[in-house]
Amino acid sequence: MSFAASATGASTNPLIEGANLPYGTMPLSRLTPSQYEEGIMEGIKLQNQEIDAIVNQRSVPTFENTVVALDRSGEVLTRSILALSNLENASGDEQIMNVLAKVTPALSEHSSNIMLNERLWERVKQVYENKDKDTSLTPEDKRLLNKTYLGFILSGADLKGEEREKFRRLNSELSDLTLKFGQNVSNGMKDPSRRMWLKESDLAGIPESIKESYREAAKEVLKQEGKNDDGSLYLVTVFAPSYQPFMKYADRRDLREQLYKLYGSRNIGGDLDNTAILKDIANVRLEIAKLMGKKNFAEYQLQTTMAKNPETVVDFLENLRKAYTEPMKSELLEIEKYAQATEGKDFKLSAWDYSYWSDKLKNDRYAFNDEDMKPYFELNNTIKGVFGLATKLYGYKFKETDKIDKYHPDVKVYEVYEKDGTLLGVLYADFFYRDGKSPGAWMTEFRGETKDDEGNKTIPLISIVCNFSKPVGNAPVLLTPYEVETFLHEFGHALHGLSSEAKYASLSGTNVDHDFVELFSQFNENYLTEKEFLDGFAKHYKTGKKMPQSLIDKFVKSSQFGAAYACMRQLGFGYLDMAYHTIENPMRASSDLAEFEKKAQDPVRCFEAVEGCLTSPSFGHIFSGGYAAGYYGYKWAESLDADAFAAFKESGIFNPKTAAKFRKMLQAGDTVDPTDLYIEFRGKKATVDALMERDGIKK
Repeated sequence: MSFAASATGASTNPLIEGANLPYGTMPLSRLTPSQYEEGIMEGIKLQNQEIDAIVNQRSVPTFENTVVALDRSGEVLTRSILALSNLENASGDEQIMNVLAKVTPALSEHSSNIMLNERLWERVKQVYENKDKDTSLTPEDKRLLNKTYLGFILSGADLKGEEREKFRRLNSELSDLTLKFGQNVSNGMKDPSRRMWLKESDLAGIPESIKESYREAAKEVLKQEGKNDDGSLYLVTVFAPSYQPFMKYADRRDLREQLYKLYGSRNIGGDLDNTAILKDIANVRLEIAKLMGKKNFAEYQLQTTMAKNPETVVDFLENLRKAYTEPMKSELLEIEKYAQATEGKDFKLSAWDYSYWSDKLKNDRYAFNDEDMKPYFELNNTIKGVFGLATKLYGYKFKETDKIDKYHPDVKVYEVYEKDGTLLGVLYADFFYRDGKSPGAWMTEFRGETKDDEGNKTIPLISIVCNFSKPVGNAPVLLTPYEVETFLHEFGHALHGLSSEAKYASLSGTNVDHDFVELFSQFNENYLTEKEFLDGFAKHYKTGKKMPQSLIDKFVKSSQFGAAYACMRQLGFGYLDMAYHTIENPMRASSDLAEFEKKAQDPVRCFEAVEGCLTSPSFGHIFSGGYAAGYYGYKWAESLDADAFAAFKESGIFNPKTAAKFRKMLQAGDTVDPTDLYIEFRGKKATVDALMERDGIKK
């Protein structure tokens, strides 16, 4: 039977009916935009029927017939949403983007209908209020019940009358706004005004491999646009992996400044303008918070995090600011003085100079250049090495397979097995940049792990996406150490999803607190500087020689050199996030965003603000990516990951006992409070000491 038609000729949709494919995977290469839309609309209908069955039953509300039934509802809808949203980000296909825009209002309304269903809420509340009488509940059951109850509370279930309808309207409005914001950022990928067409003479300082990627990009775009290609043009854009190498290596300061301003002025004005949208998002979030009896959105949002409240977040960020400010100033002064030896004593270091001159100084001081490590990070070897980390720590094995359909030829698919041969899950890996693909890197899932009442496991279908440069001709793909770090990071998220041993979908895998979820990804990054790990795969692609310890030491020292600046830059994002989400009065349409950003970031500012450049209009993490009032979580998790890795350094970086304890955290999902889970692993709460030591701030 094909997926387009059954034996009787009737049209079928695998998103609705499932597909007779290995492990319940989807025919991703053959799904059509209409099937995504049909899957979501039918999924909404089917989940409504499931909800009706819960609320219309005559049985007394119990954990099983209400809370578990709710958690297990919506299988078709979840499958369809995950497929659509994942493909929208990974493909940049306009038709798929249009489908997502079309169904988003219906999805928002559906979510509100569930959480504001009074009869459903009454059943959940009754189960919650009687939980102490039910001795059959396991700790995991209680965790699901508490999380479900709080989810309803935070979604306005306890509101009455007009307040309930207002909450519904605000949620719908917010959903539309965040979608529009995110799509404006994604569509900026195709914005011709974000490009620089250059000649080879403009590329002094750029390594040959990077030049070749710029030339390939020019060839591809010229071909798409039906223009003549005489071989003389190179294309540089503001998106990875084009932007960072240019800012680091290009000798032409004027072109670095031009590209920096193109980057910093994204989504300001024109058809893709986000300046008004982001104010509306901040205001709607404030309205929601006040409707829920909170002073600001951060106070409302942080109830389900390790931090719990804005005061804890602000104290955490402030402690880092105090520790890192002076080292950051010393770093910048040192770089400026170094540049003045070449540029003259009047030279003043600007934002577009930092990457270039800090790299020059690192090369001079440590004789280190990112390019020196690239020959040791050939992609295929690196894949084996990064996957091998999970083998050494947890015994996992990865087997590439061609029997699972994939959404693009570039995607690799792996079956992941336990040490004893038990299938753990499926991993999709999409490594290469494509025009229209969302920038950056991320982990997601096509299906989360769950278990039925008999303990039978539904394996997870996990995906990691990066934006590495595609190979040019027969040349090998060589990664920078920072690209390997990105790979390790997303692979850590993937392991979190693959390792899950939760019973319920709501508690499975990465469905944990925002400030806890990055622990597992950032933990993996620590191995990038461990020779015992690197010796397993980091061999020169020509000579086969292992990466020398001296090169690793130089990388560590050079990384520590910029640690204070990198921390302050992250704090700048965190401060800005908290500024938007601790407002207690609505932003006016006439509010000056440049002034707002300046005031928010001045305490941690590294460089003077540049006129015409703003962070907020393209700050997808907080305005469309789920990190509202949560960006601090990256640094919070860094303090956790540094502290956790210190345990491995004490016992051995592949110590099986320590790895087994760490794996328990990977497996737990949200079945245990994360603070308790971490203390069980480490024996104490984490402090920032290990982070400061790793960064060279504290000796």
